[in-house]
Amino acid sequence: MNEEVNSILHAPAAERNREPILNVLQGALPARGRVLEIASGTGQHVVYFAAALPALHWIPSDPDPAQRASIAARTAAAGLDNVTEPLDLDVLGDWPDLAVDAVITANLLHVSARQTMSALCRGAAEVLAPGGLLQVYGPFKRDGEHTSAGNRQFDLSLKRQNSAWGIRDVEELLAEANDTGLALADIIEMPANNLCIVLRTRSGDLQPPFSQTET
Repeated sequence: MNEEVNSILHAPAAERNREPILNVLQGALPARGRVLEIASGTGQHVVYFAAALPALHWIPSDPDPAQRASIAARTAAAGLDNVTEPLDLDVLGDWPDLAVDAVITANLLHVSARQTMSALCRGAAEVLAPGGLLQVYGPFKRDGEHTSAGNRQFDLSLKRQNSAWGIRDVEELLAEANDTGLALADIIEMPANNLCIVLRTRSGDLQPPFSQTET
């Protein structure tokens, strides 16, 4: 048990944003099905979502062994039986042979290479069932402009850490999604100048847009 507890990592941002993201997911996800989380990190999100939505089967993933250990330890500590062992999944690599109803990810695109965006859309389109959704949370530019001074400063700090990082454009994500057969369902304003972008496979009926009021 001590070894498991020592494996648990913590990210303050995940604690802050998990409830607003859950509010979006509650209105977007099916009542039952399989949800793949990309870049699950510490496991704070998937454990929180799985506890709140127990009828769904959750599949966390992360390419970092330390993060996967944290996810497994958190899941065990929470006593959840609707969360699988975390997958070793690199968005830029080969995706597993899965069929899921939703793919979700938070705070991935701005701390990864630009090609991660196209790889995410392509991989999600391959594993999603008809009518399935891809939900992407994080900071974004709109029409090439930052949505706040804070995001502008954050973007500069990201690029100082790694020249391949940076806040992406919503329009660029939508173009990549369109190329892989995903269509925009909604863009939802979130706290701290973040957005939740919800996309669905075109082969299914698109649901009416959710409320775009800030949560």
